[in-house]
Amino acid sequence: MTADSVAVVGGGLAGLVAARRLATGGADVTLFERRDSVGGRVRTEHREGFTLDRGFQVLFTGYPAVRTELDLDALDLRYFTPGAVIARPGSRSTLSDPLRDPQSALASLRNHEVTQTDKVRTLLLRQDVGTRTEVEIFRSADKSIREYLREWGFSESYIENFVAPFYGGITLDRSLSTSKRVFEYTFKSLSEGRIALPARGMQAIPEQLADAARSAGASIRLGERVVDVTDHDDGVTIEVEGDAITADAVVVATDPKTARQLTGTDSIPTATRSCVTQHYRLPSEIAPTTGRKLLLNAGDPSPNTIVPMSEVAPEYAPDGAALLNATFLEDAAFDRDEAALAEETRLTLESWYPDRDFEELAPVRTHRIEFAQFDQPPGIHEELPDVRAPGGRTYLAGDYTAWSSIQGAMRSGREAARAVQRDR
Repeated sequence: MTADSVAVVGGGLAGLVAARRLATGGADVTLFERRDSVGGRVRTEHREGFTLDRGFQVLFTGYPAVRTELDLDALDLRYFTPGAVIARPGSRSTLSDPLRDPQSALASLRNHEVTQTDKVRTLLLRQDVGTRTEVEIFRSADKSIREYLREWGFSESYIENFVAPFYGGITLDRSLSTSKRVFEYTFKSLSEGRIALPARGMQAIPEQLADAARSAGASIRLGERVVDVTDHDDGVTIEVEGDAITADAVVVATDPKTARQLTGTDSIPTATRSCVTQHYRLPSEIAPTTGRKLLLNAGDPSPNTIVPMSEVAPEYAPDGAALLNATFLEDAAFDRDEAALAEETRLTLESWYPDRDFEELAPVRTHRIEFAQFDQPPGIHEELPDVRAPGGRTYLAGDYTAWSSIQGAMRSGREAARAVQRDR
């Protein structure tokens, strides 16, 4: 590698953003990714005509980094409608944002799962978080989401029936013990943007970033695992499965566990939030329709949500079929086989739609994701490492330097690139 050369280790969102920005700035950039494709945790596979994202992942268009780093028009996005359907045995009710989804305003007004006072407080909360920036929110005094909502005066029914399953899907923590900062900023982003899926699946996001990095001059080497990083006074040495490569700097943008091993940075968090997601096929004529909204399980924590993926993005399923996704948050889900999880989803759907038969519901793919996010209890963000934490010419890029999200990952890639450029 030549003068002003930078190695980027890891081809997830953070590494790809860092590579593109460094290459655009004139550096000779080589990115190493151990898998045969880019994406990190944002991955998509195609099976039997279905588009299957790894886990239930969506794109928040309100995130500033999303708007800066991505060409949203080129992603050909398909949009959820705001709000959700609150479901329990024998009952379904819509709760939506009347300002952004006026067609659901009457149904939301008639929703008895939450009080009118809760609905007013939701609008006030939206105004409050809308006045604050990401930096201001993540520097504010912290507490759990549950404590925060109680202090705002929300009813227990609102917290349990709507927030717990909805934010269980975002934070993988139905107990709402996660930092309220995550709630505030995602709530702000939901108010300012939309939830979307690329028509070709979530992996279209890292693929677009990779194309942009290559266009800027970065080289992306797939199927090459970096096993060691050594920092010297005059540069770094990267060992790629027996081959030693030198560079002026390295950005380590791997998963947290690997980043900790490569850099010795103990402040990288490794406590995890896990989930199991299962994709199902169903004949399109008997599939539930929600107006492109999530189904939240208010009656039982398992499954937490059921999402009509192909109603939102018809490209996710072949003609004549529908694709549904269910997310399980409890640890016990990891020990249950595919058939048992599918049976639980079938029985749940039949309890919500007692006039329908879901016998034809069939699992297509099950993802058991041990590390979906790093755990974010109150106060965690003060303990996260800076992008310069390893010292010398080694830098970090990953959501674990910011907060666990697509926004956090992309922002960290940008900040790592800036740090390298300023220190050169």
